[in-house]
Amino acid sequence: MAGPDIDAAIAFAPILQPAAPPAPDAAEIRDNATFAALLAALARPGSVHRMPEPGPAPLALALLDRECRVWAEEGWPGDDALRDVIHRTGAVAAPLGQSGHVFLSLDSAAAATRLAEAAAGDPLYPDAGATIVAPARIGAGPALRLVGPGIETEALLRLGGVHPGVWAARAALCRYPLGIEMIFVDGDRIAAIPRSTRIEEL
Repeated sequence: MAGPDIDAAIAFAPILQPAAPPAPDAAEIRDNATFAALLAALARPGSVHRMPEPGPAPLALALLDRECRVWAEEGWPGDDALRDVIHRTGAVAAPLGQSGHVFLSLDSAAAATRLAEAAAGDPLYPDAGATIVAPARIGAGPALRLVGPGIETEALLRLGGVHPGVWAARAALCRYPLGIEMIFVDGDRIAAIPRSTRIEEL
């Protein structure tokens, strides 16, 4: 049984509070905001969302880590530093068809052919389908009618700088639940087309 001196010491001992978690730094705030914009774009296909910084680099920083396999085309338009950013994430460079994340311009027939090499997953691992990040002029160019999950009736999305052959290549890859996710970047704006979305060219 504790004596009176010990009881008094316990009564007046300071109550230890758990340490507060460290405040996020600027990079973590940026990456979290970018990831939130990406999730919103995927949840509402065809909608346009803003990232805290422009270009593909914020997406690379938010999406990639040492567990990821990535393919990036050389000389991404307007962002020659993309490969350096990817290298900092620790992601492993891999062939296009073996990569979970692909940074690829889609402005030519050759690019559409290259897109057809992307991983679409398999029946056991449909989530192994690639996420494609591509530059585009959002709000310009031919219109697409989008229908599917996350869209109340239909959505219209205009994408300039995307070759028409891309949509045939995507259709061949997307046999839900297999398929690819597509993220289009225009400055600090992004729009997404998940594998579950059906597309009609207008």
